[in-house]
Amino acid sequence: MEPTVREAVFVAPAEQDDRDRMRRAHAAAAQQFQVSASGLEVWGWQGRTLGRRAGDCWLRVVSTSKDKVGGRLWEGTATADTHVPRSVPRPRLRDVLDWTAADVAYRAELTEYVPVSPVTSGTPALDQDIALPDSWWAALKSALGALATVPTDRESVRQNWVDRNFRRFLGIDPVRIRETTTGHADLHWANLTRAPLVLLDWENWGRLPVGYDVGLLHAYSLAAPATAARIRREFAHVLDTGAGRTGELVALAQLLQACSRGVHPTLTPLITRRARELTRTPVPPTR
Repeated sequence: MEPTVREAVFVAPAEQDDRDRMRRAHAAAAQQFQVSASGLEVWGWQGRTLGRRAGDCWLRVVSTSKDKVGGRLWEGTATADTHVPRSVPRPRLRDVLDWTAADVAYRAELTEYVPVSPVTSGTPALDQDIALPDSWWAALKSALGALATVPTDRESVRQNWVDRNFRRFLGIDPVRIRETTTGHADLHWANLTRAPLVLLDWENWGRLPVGYDVGLLHAYSLAAPATAARIRREFAHVLDTGAGRTGELVALAQLLQACSRGVHPTLTPLITRRARELTRTPVPPTR
């Protein structure tokens, strides 16, 4: 099962054959859409996606085995385009193309190109503080507030994950998720542009615990203490509640799962310390 928290960003497949296969698929999609892809390659989680600029569009190709076609991640971008209000700033979807070759399925998504750079590139985490205008923070609060009102049966974070993993990664009994909201579910700095704010990558959006999104963003900011403090101030009305604490704990537990696999080595002790602050319990060693 894929983890909710992405464990790597912009990583090309290790095998040359897989890189060539994805590049051929991207070129085929560009031909079908009658666009010319000329921008730099941007690889996604474990090399399962490849995106490039194509004029005033962004062309992204997703691949998976044929037996895993469909489902929440496969349909996330398309369902967000039709269900999430335009008051939430995000790229507009222009076209979708599905096909299969051998035992691999592909989906190509043609969206409008966003000219503003993400806050980070190649990593979801900050390694130093950033200066963002007050208007940016206001836009983020407004976007998450509008997103919270969207009805959906998409479930991004499940209680059974909490039940199976809290003892292993936090050293505490599982908590019960009692308050949920609709959220982005992958809210990190590579998915947020600088001003003006745009939210990128809508694969995983859906229902999740209150506090999960901003708890995740806060965790990815722990190496930038002034920015982390700004998040806690801006979203105190969420994080300083019982429900918000639960959502933050789920985000921390999922990040610790990623850390146990060697991801985010410099962030691991900071995430561990934050989890211990919330639970007052030593975090089990990662292995």
